[in-house]
Amino acid sequence: MKKILVIGGGITGLSAAHRLQCLAEESGEQIGVTLIESEDRLGGKLRTLHEDGFIMETGADSIVARHEGIRTLIGELGLGERVVHNATGISYLYWDGELHAIPADAVFGIPMSEESLMNTTLVSEEGKRAALKDFEPASHDFTLDSPVGAFLRAFLGDELVERQIAPVLSGVYSGSIDSLTLGSTLPYLLEYKNEYGSIIKGLGANRAKFESQANKKFLSFDGGLSVLVDALEEAMPDVEVMKGTAAQRLRKTGGGYELDVAGRGTLRADAVILAIPDGAIRALLGEKAPDDLFGKFQNASILTMYLGYDLPDSDLPADGTGFITTGNSGVVCDACTWTSRKWAHTSPEGRLLVRLFYKNSNPAFGKIKEMDREALVSLARADLEESLRIHAEPAAVEVTPWFGLMPKYGLGHRSAVEELEEMLSENWPAVRAAGASFHGVGIGLCIEDGRKQAKHIFDRLMQDR
Repeated sequence: MKKILVIGGGITGLSAAHRLQCLAEESGEQIGVTLIESEDRLGGKLRTLHEDGFIMETGADSIVARHEGIRTLIGELGLGERVVHNATGISYLYWDGELHAIPADAVFGIPMSEESLMNTTLVSEEGKRAALKDFEPASHDFTLDSPVGAFLRAFLGDELVERQIAPVLSGVYSGSIDSLTLGSTLPYLLEYKNEYGSIIKGLGANRAKFESQANKKFLSFDGGLSVLVDALEEAMPDVEVMKGTAAQRLRKTGGGYELDVAGRGTLRADAVILAIPDGAIRALLGEKAPDDLFGKFQNASILTMYLGYDLPDSDLPADGTGFITTGNSGVVCDACTWTSRKWAHTSPEGRLLVRLFYKNSNPAFGKIKEMDREALVSLARADLEESLRIHAEPAAVEVTPWFGLMPKYGLGHRSAVEELEEMLSENWPAVRAAGASFHGVGIGLCIEDGRKQAKHIFDRLMQDR
């Protein structure tokens, strides 16, 4: 019997283990799959908390619905009736003490039409005229490896980019737009500029694609994202699951691989899927992990706080779902999601629930990291008093720090992933790295990657019989 180890019980590892079980069932092959997770529970960053009638997520609060992998997985697990979609509404930028609506006719704050550009209240007339230069013919030498910030400023001007686009992109991709490449963020913008001669015209010509994604583009489950984690665990009766088990060292042997496991001795396998962060892989491979390679992977930090109130959700601005802060905002947080408005299932009684985000790109983050819980709650309350005029005492609070654990795709990320895959192929041919550290941030992409790596390993083992 072929044996496969999946190291990491987050959504990537769970998806890989489940897919391996399905492939074995479909083919009739005898395959032993063992899933190893260092924590006492599965799910990794996905964890749903229930407190005082509120539903709160410690990690991501939703899944991008368009990913084929999540739709397939939901069908396989029979979770269709438990899916909930986000409410749609106005997203704001908080600037100079006021909420400014991000124009609906925009993608990540980038206008899809001249009308959208002219309607924004964040940009001066001079800034709008600068952005109109995007319509003028211009030669350029930008590539997919170029910083997205430099590309956007070259054609849309500094003011539109800094006030409206950069806060949105930085919020989505957890990094400065000057350290993110076009290829790792919005590769289609380069295609549009080359084909249509204008970023704005290109977005407008492809409007249908973006408008089809605008409504109900995110999904969760009626009991939170842990519903998915629990369903995956229940659907894997043939997978040996080892929780609270630390993988210590992976070695290649003449007949396959050996993994030293704390308190469990040594496990042997024909193939391994590493569904863990880059730092954990580095530790697992020990001296076999090149410092110059693993030093290229970058990780960011974030701290989030939920505050739930005995106030009606209707106290928030009508039709809004949250705001992102920009320069001269007067508040410390980087963003605030009006969770009870965006996700009705998180507050069945219609009470107000908000979530604030503080990222390591924030100038105050060094001080924030050192704050205790009481100081953090005071900071969050001050931000809500300033931005939303909420002065009440919260009925529920949840503080979640993720320090150094948020993958950040910098300028050299693509080449680092290619180098890692080449190294594994040459020296560890039946070992695959999977997950957010390498192939895409977001639950949907992690699910697809876990399933993809599972299929790759399965096909390889079948060929080697």
